[in-house]
Amino acid sequence: MYVCVCNAIRECELRRAALRTAGDAEAVYAALGKRPNCGTCLAEADAIVFEERELAAIPYAA
Repeated sequence: MYVCVCNAIRECELRRAALRTAGDAEAVYAALGKRPNCGTCLAEADAIVFEERELAAIPYAA
């Protein structure tokens, strides 16, 4: 699924970049070599970045 249509950023790309980049969605976009254009995606992108980082912090039961 595309999170940012203007930059053709897919959710999976955003999630991977969120784990190796500090900051908000705009910082993650910058790490991908992009910047927000219209900005309508930023709220959803911030939520995805936060969710991915939270999921990475949860230890998995063996």
